[in-house]
Amino acid sequence: MRSGGAVDSNVTYLSRLDEGVISEIGGNADHPMRKVTRQVAFDPGGWTLERASKVTKLFDEMALTWKDKDFNSRVLPVLDAVARGGIKPAGIGIELGCGTGAYSSMLSAYFDTLLCVDISFEMLANSTSPESFRIRGDGSNLPFPDNSVDGLVCINTLLFPAEVDRILKSSGYLVWVSSSGNQTPIYLSPDDVCDALGGKFVGVSSEAGPGTWSVFHRR
Repeated sequence: MRSGGAVDSNVTYLSRLDEGVISEIGGNADHPMRKVTRQVAFDPGGWTLERASKVTKLFDEMALTWKDKDFNSRVLPVLDAVARGGIKPAGIGIELGCGTGAYSSMLSAYFDTLLCVDISFEMLANSTSPESFRIRGDGSNLPFPDNSVDGLVCINTLLFPAEVDRILKSSGYLVWVSSSGNQTPIYLSPDDVCDALGGKFVGVSSEAGPGTWSVFHRR
């Protein structure tokens, strides 16, 4: 991770404010979800019905134990993104890939309305967040009108660039968080995200706790 306000491509990297966490070189590159993550982000045909079904089944099976994971330190990159990402949370927010709602209660305080979307019914059924609206949906075809969303929050989830571009308002923004940095199974670097968005967005990025965060605004 670059630091000190360095600019690389269309992403500005800010120095981290807390004590550094050394990420392993190469990260978790062999995880099977890495290939899926890159294909979905860079190939419009990478998200098939078969792949969607497999991912849904995978997360349905993990739902009962998902809420038992330790999320305490993993909220740090989300908090830092809100604090230093140049955003003013309000209006309508979408949390895509919300899982069992580990971050939903916190995020609901930042938006007038937070809609939590996940492809896994079992994840939603086991949600621990009563404050938000839960919707079963596929990130590649979200049930929201064009230019209707103020903020899209993606924490450890797949990136669907065309839908990001479609649903966000002209003033809208994408918050991209990898809560375990490059060890996160579903992972794209900030530069990868910017490239996948096709040059339509510019970003600011940093690290906090064990994770990385980026906020992207339209040019």
